[in-house]
Amino acid sequence: MADISHPFSPADALVAVMIAVSASDQDIRTTELVTIQRIVNHLPVFAGYDQDRLQRVSKTVFELFEEEDGLDALFGLLRESLPEKLHETAYVMACDVAAADGALMDSEIRLLEEIRYELSIPRLNAAAIESAARARHMVP
Repeated sequence: MADISHPFSPADALVAVMIAVSASDQDIRTTELVTIQRIVNHLPVFAGYDQDRLQRVSKTVFELFEEEDGLDALFGLLRESLPEKLHETAYVMACDVAAADGALMDSEIRLLEEIRYELSIPRLNAAAIESAARARHMVP
């Protein structure tokens, strides 16, 4: 059973979304980890974020993925921890991590669809976010 004794902060929830997308295809790539680290190091929503929390949040996500209803539990944590004004922010970060290695796996696409649904991201907004993520990670 995942240890969720310490509630997630909004920043923890954002990290959890990114880790979940990276781990969804069972192959966490270096480019995805670099993208997560870059996002945490540079975006204002993570100002003052304790970098030691990354490992704890990652461990929680991995443990949840091992449980039968772990994805539902993860979405429950996200709904509890993430204010609505950060739902699109979470989706942006999820898309950036998914696009970081230049290829979207089926499992990543399915998880992005679930995130979009669970966080009530309007389809048109999601399409714009997805397009921007592809453009940011395009290679010549």
